[in-house]
Amino acid sequence: MNEKLKLGIPKGSLQEATVALFRRSGWKINVNGRSYFPDINDPTLQCALCRAQEMSINVENGTLDAGLTGKDWIAENNSDVHVVTDLVYSKVSARPARWVLAVAYDSPIKRLEDLEGKKISTELVKFTQRFFADRNINVRVEFSWGATEAKVVSGLADAIVEITETESTIKAHGLRVIHELMQTNTQLIANHEAFKDPLKRKKIEQIALLLKGALLGEKLVGLKMNVPEACIKEVVALLPSLNAPTVAHLYQSDWFSVETMVASEVVRDLIPQLLEKGAEGIVEYPLNKVV
Repeated sequence: MNEKLKLGIPKGSLQEATVALFRRSGWKINVNGRSYFPDINDPTLQCALCRAQEMSINVENGTLDAGLTGKDWIAENNSDVHVVTDLVYSKVSARPARWVLAVAYDSPIKRLEDLEGKKISTELVKFTQRFFADRNINVRVEFSWGATEAKVVSGLADAIVEITETESTIKAHGLRVIHELMQTNTQLIANHEAFKDPLKRKKIEQIALLLKGALLGEKLVGLKMNVPEACIKEVVALLPSLNAPTVAHLYQSDWFSVETMVASEVVRDLIPQLLEKGAEGIVEYPLNKVV
């Protein structure tokens, strides 16, 4: 590819998690101090740091060929971009975040209609305005520069629209959620013209493939074990896998070597069961990518 693909890396809260995800995918991104153009070990890529809030604007207008940003900011900017794939990851957990409407715990507001004529504070101004306009509820939406949860407590707003994964910060400020406006996750997006270019499209699809493989690898672990022939059916019956476990005879023996991939959260319960069924020498190992 003669012309480098201009790739946007989200600056801010997602930056560290994104750089780590690319590292597991085979790309080493080196963020140098205050530079907005990190080095990357791929001569076909040119990286640029960009706020997630502005990423879809810069991809839409062609400043960037592709980038990673939240579904929420694409909706906020009403951007016309090509969504290549969903990538569910964050600095906290591997699950989608939620934009929710919250009010003071002792507030009389119980439902959306109760906000008629009230003031809402949020970073997601345009989306929130459209959300209430679609329901014919008149509200005043003001942009929040930060510490949004404190706006209700200090009397600066009647309600907030804020992003959360665990609701812990919202609850810590004495607020309660009364409605979920949207779920959001990171998306790999591309400029329409760039995605029509065969070479750029191939590179973007390569990035999508390996990022998804790294995310899947993070959720799985490999298991290897030795199993006597008399126990093989019972052991294999316990093993989940993408297709089927790999089973091979050990050299000049009536034992088998068994290998499979399983979800990381089930291993703690699975290993004792495998031992009870006769498996020995169980080895658990991490997976970098699963494609």
